[in-house]
Amino acid sequence: MHDDIPLTTGRARRVLDERIRPAVHATATPLETAWHELPGEPIPPAEGLALTFEPYEVGTTWGAAWGTTWFRLSGTVPVEWAGRRVEAVIDLGFDINMPGFQCEGLVYLADGTPVKSINPRNQWVLVAEEAVGGAPVEFFVEAASNPVLLDYHPFLVTHEGDIQTSSSKRLYTSRRMDLAVFESEVHELALDIDVLLELQAELPEGPRRMRILQALDDALDALDLQHIAATAPDARAALADVLASPAEASAHRISAVGHAHIDSAWLWPVRETIRKVARTSSTMTELIDQTDDFLYGMSSAQQYAWIKEHRPEVYARVKDAVAAGRFLPLGGMWVESDTVMPTGESIVRQFTQGQRFFEREFGIRPKGVWLPDSFGYSPALPQLMRRAGFEWFFTQKISWNQVNKFPHHTFLWEGIDGSRVFSHFPSMDTYNSRLSGSEVAKASRQFRENRLASGSIAPVGWGDGGGGTTREMTGTAARLADLEGSARVTWEHPDVFFDRAKAELPDPPVWVGELYLELHRATLTSQHQTKQGNRRSEHLLEEAELWAATAAARTDFVYPYDELDALWQQVLLQQFHDILPGTSIAWVHREAVAKYAEVADRLEALIAAALSALVGAGDRTVVANPAPSLQSGASALGATLAADVTVAAPVALDAVDGGFVLTNDLVRVVVDARGLVTSAADRSTGREAIAPGQAANLLQLHQDFPNMWDAWDVDRYYRNRVEDLDEVTALTGSVDADGTARVVVERAFSASTLTQEITLAPGSRTLEIDQTTDWHETEKFLKVAFPLDVRAEHTIAETQFGAQKRATHTNTSWEAAKFETSMHRYVLVEEPGFGVALVNDSIHGFDTTRDAVDGHVTTTVRLSLLRAPRFPDPETDQGVQTHRFGLVIGTDIAGATTAGTLMNTASRTVTGDHGFAPLVQVSGDVVVSSVKLADDRSGDLVVRVYEPAGRRGTGSIAVDGPFGDPVEVSLLEEPLPEGSAHTSSIDAAFAVDAFEVRTFRFARS
Repeated sequence: MHDDIPLTTGRARRVLDERIRPAVHATATPLETAWHELPGEPIPPAEGLALTFEPYEVGTTWGAAWGTTWFRLSGTVPVEWAGRRVEAVIDLGFDINMPGFQCEGLVYLADGTPVKSINPRNQWVLVAEEAVGGAPVEFFVEAASNPVLLDYHPFLVTHEGDIQTSSSKRLYTSRRMDLAVFESEVHELALDIDVLLELQAELPEGPRRMRILQALDDALDALDLQHIAATAPDARAALADVLASPAEASAHRISAVGHAHIDSAWLWPVRETIRKVARTSSTMTELIDQTDDFLYGMSSAQQYAWIKEHRPEVYARVKDAVAAGRFLPLGGMWVESDTVMPTGESIVRQFTQGQRFFEREFGIRPKGVWLPDSFGYSPALPQLMRRAGFEWFFTQKISWNQVNKFPHHTFLWEGIDGSRVFSHFPSMDTYNSRLSGSEVAKASRQFRENRLASGSIAPVGWGDGGGGTTREMTGTAARLADLEGSARVTWEHPDVFFDRAKAELPDPPVWVGELYLELHRATLTSQHQTKQGNRRSEHLLEEAELWAATAAARTDFVYPYDELDALWQQVLLQQFHDILPGTSIAWVHREAVAKYAEVADRLEALIAAALSALVGAGDRTVVANPAPSLQSGASALGATLAADVTVAAPVALDAVDGGFVLTNDLVRVVVDARGLVTSAADRSTGREAIAPGQAANLLQLHQDFPNMWDAWDVDRYYRNRVEDLDEVTALTGSVDADGTARVVVERAFSASTLTQEITLAPGSRTLEIDQTTDWHETEKFLKVAFPLDVRAEHTIAETQFGAQKRATHTNTSWEAAKFETSMHRYVLVEEPGFGVALVNDSIHGFDTTRDAVDGHVTTTVRLSLLRAPRFPDPETDQGVQTHRFGLVIGTDIAGATTAGTLMNTASRTVTGDHGFAPLVQVSGDVVVSSVKLADDRSGDLVVRVYEPAGRRGTGSIAVDGPFGDPVEVSLLEEPLPEGSAHTSSIDAAFAVDAFEVRTFRFARS
């Protein structure tokens, strides 16, 4: 027989789109509409419902960017619709291709009860399952006119991303606000045809595909296009057999979980995310009520906290659904944070704040870390996840790699300390699945562990901007539960999936080291003030906890639990994976910088109050040192009278050949007439740090216009065009009163100006550079280069509680793809006997090259300082920016750790009567990370230490305060499980493994 597949599929697709889907709500009558446009920010629902409303005509434009319009919709159910399912159909002017990225609304009853949201893929609201003829209908819609910023031609420059610069033009035109009969058989027919069309497209030209095509033809023959609703049952009957044919016994198994992945901020501000979460949560609880087996998962304790505070009526429904086991708290973190740039303590607090919230509110502790969309994953994470009690890790983002395909979907991920966590990437390669035929087939086809394991996870729903799972998706899932030619789809809790996967893979493959995303590398640099605010907030929080704990132990100072929790939560929110990476609209980053300033002010006040209690009333100068090593003459974690501080010999500053030579007891540095560092030598050995014939502190400006994702990406070809900024407008030198030598360099380039203060302090190996840039560039990338006379096989870059090595060569595609990499406070290059480090106070990105002249190999490290992308914030980083970085001459990993810590943890002077001894003293091979009081408010002391150098060692802790013997605890500050590796007393030295994190709890006496 003749087969014309395109004729059948083309016919089915057209009938489906142009006749069947419109017939779902074909019987309709308009609702009476009225509106009230708010002049400013959103108002609480109770106030919105009480507004005065003016008549509104459908088809009228509404909604300026970021505005809110309240609509009142009213009507009466026609008598002839009695007993039918009746729905309101509301089209605010939607583009169905942009759910979550344009206008949306939350529907309320007149008494304030939230019903569900409406968005481009979810335009209906249930009126009644069995309507009563003549019954009145009244809904209120809180409609948000969010502008479309990521359009069909993405990454276009726009000023709509900030309420301060957006247009007042109305953006949307409503199309429909009707009461309509819901034709359930027509809806089901649409799903039948859609599922079969998509399934057959993935099948080979064999019997199964041919029979599906014949069934589609038979169904369409049975369908009267002028009487769709009346003949839909006949059409469905023609499809019944092919839909009833069961899946193969070996079919891939997809564990579906409803999902919306609501970015806590991105192309919308935080205030809009609060409403997005409420909208999506209301719709998901409604869908749970309408189905028997659907499960919806939502991460981020912050998002639950927002609903609780701002939409308690929605939160009540969420709590009920959680108790029923249908609404699943996932992830155990405060937000789905970036995991590359935050400190180790920040990651710990993401876990502790998240798990405390979920347990307090729901009696639940999520078992896994759910991070589908962060931009790469630190190799420190496996240890932290395991020590926080997590059993599994889930992500998807590595499937976005530009060059190398990740070799596993279910595997063990091994971190820098050797800890391993069971991990899964969905083989569907998306966290916004709609269970399409192509997605389901892809999940089965490319699952890397098919030989041994049975399935994968599919997060199902419209996401990024929210929306979640639709009834079309649950209908699709029902058809794919057991369908020949398809993977089997089951709604399933991720915990159940991971338990089964562990049983199927008792010896899974292992991936060692970072999960580096071969994309979005520029997120280490974009929006510098946001990153700077985060780094400073992190260190101030740790300092405030230290001094508050010390004061609470020794004086009547009251430990500020509530305020510290609130400040941590604010900083943790800003670590969300589209805020800290610098990829959000201008509004988001403007607010983030303001929040960081507020956090700093409040922490400075807490620190001042705690230190005042500790040093007493008096007029003597006291130096307080929050760093875990000696600084400014003050002991680690304690305070010393300034009069007792020993001062080293001043630095010599000599003018030579238009430049300067800076010399102290340890190093000698030459700054030439261009303001470049041409020599940096260790005086004890004479070893030179700067590569022969090269100059360090060389600022370089690149053209920076990636193929797409402007704020996110830097593409390799940016290196092909570079301008060296080596001209000076002024060069001066001086010696400060404390003996520090200072060289000031001023430069002008393009539309920008820049000043550097190059300093060398007495007794220091670190040449420090304080840089202020008045930045007015467009699509440029500013780097500072340090060509180092070190033959390094690897760079060693600080990460959370340790460091990671990366090859300096590009032998393989995996190494070549890492042309921009991350660090925390230092990056070190070393060869046997000599090392050089670059330290910083707010820089996260760097690149490395190996250079050779006549067989002499050197290593160039460049720090990434500023970018100027135009999307999504067209004014990214414009204006005054500050950086502080330093060259540590002759050091190793321990010295780099200390130098980096001191650059970020300055001593401070206060006025009082006396200094004080440290509450905690640590010795041996460990470093203090945190000194605080326990989260449970028992008054117990918690001390966290870690081994920073990557080698086995020993450590000891002494506490000078009213505390008893220590007990080792988890990161959640709870006793370790029986059989844990380290549970012994620390009365004497205790053993530590490489990069190991240990947390000890001392009971209050």
